[in-house]
Amino acid sequence: MEWNRREFLKIAGATTAVAAFGGLGFDLGQAQAQAVAQADKLKFTKQSTSVCCYCSVGCGLIASTDKNGEGKVVNIEGDPDHPISEGSLCPKGASHYQLGKNDRRIYKVLYRAPYAENWEEKSWDWALDRIARKVKDVRDASFTAKDAKGRTVNRCEGLASVGSAAMDNEECWIYQAMLRAMGLTYIEHQARI
Repeated sequence: MEWNRREFLKIAGATTAVAAFGGLGFDLGQAQAQAVAQADKLKFTKQSTSVCCYCSVGCGLIASTDKNGEGKVVNIEGDPDHPISEGSLCPKGASHYQLGKNDRRIYKVLYRAPYAENWEEKSWDWALDRIARKVKDVRDASFTAKDAKGRTVNRCEGLASVGSAAMDNEECWIYQAMLRAMGLTYIEHQARI
């Protein structure tokens, strides 16, 4: 039997692979059992697509929520039909499930006053009012109606925005309109940083 060079390399490669991995004892039975258990777990769920909120890549997610329960998230995984990530997720994206299902998650507003050592619980109304007041105070203190040459500029250089990758186009449009109405000139997005 004569072998040409190509046939020899194919046989040598296959022999090497069998010798290297043949004795490791890979058993796919457990992986198959886990896949079946996962499929059974998701059988009675509603699946919705979403986008990862961590970075500006925009990887696709499939969130499975319980149809018969209170709409609680049962599973989150990568979306194989998504054109950007094709189902793969980084470690942060793969941990999305823990955003909602986490016994250490904070549900109340915690505030620490300047130079204080302890955190205080505050209401959401208090927090939103305080944020709005601080934004208004900084805008009023740093607003410039006219430049040095007397031209109308109506800008605020005391505030800046870095944006969010978790916003969709419609939210971004509304957010940009609000920032520009306030006169902000330093508007950036984390995708560019």
